[in-house]
Amino acid sequence: MPELPDISAYITALEPRIIGQPVKQIRLASAFLLRTAQPPIASVEGRTVRELRRVGKRIVIGVDGDLWLALHLMIAGRLHWRAPEAKLAGRQTLAAFDFPNGALVLTEAGAKRRASLHVLAGEESVRSLDPGGIDVLSSDLNSFRSALAAENHTLKRALTDPRLVSGIGNAYSDEILHAAQLSPIAHTQKLEQIEWERLFAATQHTLGYWIDKLRAEAQTAFPEKVTAFRKGMAVHGRYGEPCARCGDKVLRIRYADKETNYCARCQTGGKVLADRSLSRLLGSDWPRTLEELEALKRR
Repeated sequence: MPELPDISAYITALEPRIIGQPVKQIRLASAFLLRTAQPPIASVEGRTVRELRRVGKRIVIGVDGDLWLALHLMIAGRLHWRAPEAKLAGRQTLAAFDFPNGALVLTEAGAKRRASLHVLAGEESVRSLDPGGIDVLSSDLNSFRSALAAENHTLKRALTDPRLVSGIGNAYSDEILHAAQLSPIAHTQKLEQIEWERLFAATQHTLGYWIDKLRAEAQTAFPEKVTAFRKGMAVHGRYGEPCARCGDKVLRIRYADKETNYCARCQTGGKVLADRSLSRLLGSDWPRTLEELEALKRR
């Protein structure tokens, strides 16, 4: 799922392309994409784009008359910049937003249709889409700690809860926790002050680094290949590869369709965290340390 740095890159690329341009036409290839009936989507056509903003993990496009298009890409939705009036070709193409200078095309990989488009009237309607999480980059340590420690959750869950923190998902939470040298299953109400300081600094630095990097790239070319697995990431998507800090292999916890990557040496004091499916299968044979894990692999 595109997260805060990815959404920032999309907005950086779109601003010079569509701000000040009229929405000539909106073409929908999937009836399931549009989640609102009023105002009608046709009411946006002919109006000029005045603003782009991020609301959580949504990209929100404001046009004349205080009307708004809110796009949520979910897991597999992606945006592409194409030639004017580009064809809606292929099963993955869901919509095209036509401008005089090009077409913003929305695609979604896979069979499930989770991406959504809302047409909204007024600022209050836009604010209603905000889950309420804090903006870490404009936050301070105390408000960050208050938000995450309001309930006793694991750090992984707290960082990815949009009601607590805005814009962070599976990929960047892995990177943040590795940078902070904290376990993804540590509980928020059990952290020491120095650990909160490390977590806050790591969150701001990690997000700031990737926002700056992806925005710089988006200034030269439209971000066509937005992915959760980026070259230069420390642990996310690097299962089995060496940790950039200590050289031990990156491990993972899998649950449903999500995966948490971490370094046991750097983050858990060498403890191997239980993968729900495998730990149930192995029971008492589940390795508790890196040494036990390596011994198990040699059997």
